[in-house]
Amino acid sequence: MVDITHKITTLRTAVAQAIVKVGSPETIKAVLNNAVPKGNVLEVSRTAGLFAVKNTASVIPDCHPMPIEFTGIEFECLKDCIKIEVTVKTIYKTGVEVEAMHGASIVALTIYDMLKPIDKNVEISTVKLLHKKGGKSDYGVKENINLKVAVLVCSDSVSSGKKEDSSGKAITQKLEKLGLKITDYNIIPDDIQIIQTNIHRLCDGKTDLIVLTGGTGLSDKDVTPEAIIPLIERRIPGIEEAIRSYGQQRTPFAMLSRSVVGFKGNSLLMALPGSTNGAAESIDAVFPSVLHLFQLLNGFDHGK
Repeated sequence: MVDITHKITTLRTAVAQAIVKVGSPETIKAVLNNAVPKGNVLEVSRTAGLFAVKNTASVIPDCHPMPIEFTGIEFECLKDCIKIEVTVKTIYKTGVEVEAMHGASIVALTIYDMLKPIDKNVEISTVKLLHKKGGKSDYGVKENINLKVAVLVCSDSVSSGKKEDSSGKAITQKLEKLGLKITDYNIIPDDIQIIQTNIHRLCDGKTDLIVLTGGTGLSDKDVTPEAIIPLIERRIPGIEEAIRSYGQQRTPFAMLSRSVVGFKGNSLLMALPGSTNGAAESIDAVFPSVLHLFQLLNGFDHGK
């Protein structure tokens, strides 16, 4: 199966449709009058659809087992067909479109099976997804935003050449995949004055997003929060909490990180962990949703 461990949990909804055509209006009358020999067509097929939705992962190899929070099955009986609409909801890391289509397919197949003794022309004509909602694609920014983005690696060992940078590169790769261009990339030591000087420089240059990695731990050398908190004018606790919550689900040590996020003027500062996994997971936790902040800033020019 596809790895979804990096995805965020959101409300996911999918609506699928299936159509069963019949050969005669008398077939529809038999369905509505509960006169089909095999039983109540709509209720039996509804029950089959409910089981199908919940057991999709058992029959579709790449589908993930997931908690199904809601399944709704509706019918519209017309003169020449029965339209089936299946709505599925979950709060999970991946969508439920296959679950909805599987449910609609089984409802249609059950109807077919129950009607074939009285109608030799019954057929399943359509199974399709009508729409879906949820996931990063719905909570991110729809249009391209031209941002100036800087990555600052705060590390004595990396700046002295004793170690190679991996966390800054991981952040850069993640952001570039989101369509953002890194306009400034620097490696600096764990020094409050140097960190603040670089932040002032970037803010004066109207950098929209400044991502710092490293120095958020609890050792004596970890001073990134001490450097940036005095500079932040509007702190955003919700983003900090989301980063730590996401990380805590993957390692119990995430609670020890002091990630800090907030605005200095119109520049968003994000201080993330210095470990490669911690830095990459922090980006996964809040992007691309966090880019919505720039749409909320008064006077933000999308085409600058």
